[in-house]
Amino acid sequence: MSTSDSNCRVSHAEDGQMHSWVIAIGMQDEQALANLYEATLARVYGIALRITRNVQAAEEVAEDVYWQVWREAPRFDAKRGNVTAWLLTIARSRALDYLRKQDDAELCEEPELLLMNEPSRDGDPEGLLAATQKKHKLNQALLQLEPVQRQLVAMAFFRGLTHEEITVFTGMALGTVKSHIRRALKQLHDVLEDDLIKGFE
Repeated sequence: MSTSDSNCRVSHAEDGQMHSWVIAIGMQDEQALANLYEATLARVYGIALRITRNVQAAEEVAEDVYWQVWREAPRFDAKRGNVTAWLLTIARSRALDYLRKQDDAELCEEPELLLMNEPSRDGDPEGLLAATQKKHKLNQALLQLEPVQRQLVAMAFFRGLTHEEITVFTGMALGTVKSHIRRALKQLHDVLEDDLIKGFE
């Protein structure tokens, strides 16, 4: 998933305003940093939380992002992308850095553990039952994958990392990552119902 997704789509007026704040930040304007922080924190925190799956970690990542913005604002180049894309690129990078610092056991949770962290449908017993049944089927299918494939699927589809980010994270070659994920998806297609496999396409 690239930083050109919907999270980066802002109006020309919004981006113009944020660009002016970044210019001001480059001149050590603390109020401009506060304005940018207030306008963009939800997006930055959201992507950090999606990758780290940890509230405290996401808060730390967000704080690191704005410290980096404060330091690097003078070097921001609008020709290379808008301010939101720049911020989210920094957020993804800082979140990946955070994960790399953790123990191996915490780097890539098993998919079934990640599924347990998915939002439940409180107040909807039938929906909750259906979701539980789907998670069970998905867990069983994931357990049939080779361990490496299972971990790569977890990173790609539960943490939302791109193939390129996975290569940085794991040290594997890009072609190897793509090959493993492609074989894993084929195997999942063979055993899962259509409504369950949609989340992996």
